[in-house]
Amino acid sequence: QVQLIESGGGLVQAGGSLRLSCAGSERTFSRYTMAWFRQIPGKEREFVGAISWGGSSTRYADSVKGRFTISRNYAENMVSLQMNSLKPDDTAVYYCAARPTWPPTSDARAYDYWGQGTQVTVSS
Repeated sequence: QVQLIESGGGLVQAGGSLRLSCAGSERTFSRYTMAWFRQIPGKEREFVGAISWGGSSTRYADSVKGRFTISRNYAENMVSLQMNSLKPDDTAVYYCAARPTWPPTSDARAYDYWGQGTQVTVSS
């Protein structure tokens, strides 16, 4: 059982930056594809991006490409989401998720483990 804990959310003005972190509970965390999703009330979870277990491959949603970057820190069992040039439309609860295979999918049902979520609010 992999436990995921997100941190780093908060309130930021449009054009600003935030860095979210997702800590994994066990050493096998490094063998999972790690993804970030986001969700606003009344909508389905939206795929933001993902990184392969080896860290050599990433995928991003078109809406965040060029602004968001996902990275892994194996020594700390952590995955980060660096968000730059934030827009009010980026406001959501952000979740990290894990699945054992690559490539990633935008279907949230394909992910085995989820964090509790962290709120990101971008003011205009």
